[in-house]
Amino acid sequence: MAALPPLNSLRAFEAAARLESFSRAAAEVHVTHGAISHQVKTLEEFLGVALFARTGRRVSLTENGRAFAERVRAALREIGDAADLFRRSDRSNRLTVSMLPSFAARWLMPRLGRFMTKHPEIAVNVHASLKLVDFVRDEVDIAIRFGLGDWPQLETEKFMDDEFFPVASARFNRGRLPRRPAELAKYRLMKSDNEPWAPWFKAAGVRLAEPIGPTFNDSAMVVQAALDGRGIALVRRTLAEGALASGSLVRLFDVSVPAQESYYLVRPKGEPPARVAAFREWLLKEKKRRR
Repeated sequence: MAALPPLNSLRAFEAAARLESFSRAAAEVHVTHGAISHQVKTLEEFLGVALFARTGRRVSLTENGRAFAERVRAALREIGDAADLFRRSDRSNRLTVSMLPSFAARWLMPRLGRFMTKHPEIAVNVHASLKLVDFVRDEVDIAIRFGLGDWPQLETEKFMDDEFFPVASARFNRGRLPRRPAELAKYRLMKSDNEPWAPWFKAAGVRLAEPIGPTFNDSAMVVQAALDGRGIALVRRTLAEGALASGSLVRLFDVSVPAQESYYLVRPKGEPPARVAAFREWLLKEKKRRR
């Protein structure tokens, strides 16, 4: 096989040849003017011909440079097309799912093994984020969002409702847990941002002031703090049900308040790929079963 010039020098040369400017080429490929000049010089030394005529700060392609630029441009385009082909092929078996870190950690991850066993041909990538994703930019196939379902540019399907109630570790306070809601005033009460105790106090018929904290910005952290015995936590059922089923957490009182928001399955409009349809079908069955 013939010796090949460095790929970086070819990219630098192609940009400089197309723009006929080292400065503009440097800005396009995010390097310095000196780096472009060095890469072009390296390529000229490798080829043994001048590719640019230099007049002060101005550069222009030589005949050899123009002919070489056409071949390089075609070759780079072919490489790019080949990469896109394999990238698209790889994505056909890769499923990227976006959701809140709390839901990923406390609800999805304990169950995900069942989906992977059922669909070993699908590589699952979990994108956990507090922010709404851009489906195109982040290459996300489907998201599970907690909200009111008002995403008009997307395909939206209600997945699950949720509710709040207090829990504590079975070991908290050496197992001596409050028997009446009014007794909660004696304990450290924990919550998530934007998930106050006041609605639950009202439903329980007690007049208590909103506790000052601790407060967490991730609902999974509230569940973990309760598991660690740090206090009594107001939690979402979906995030605590695994720990409740195992006995690690104990639900306090038979009073709950519905969450104002729900979980939704959200994806781009149009016919979903087979991997997305398979994941949706699995989710709908999974929410009906116990862990």
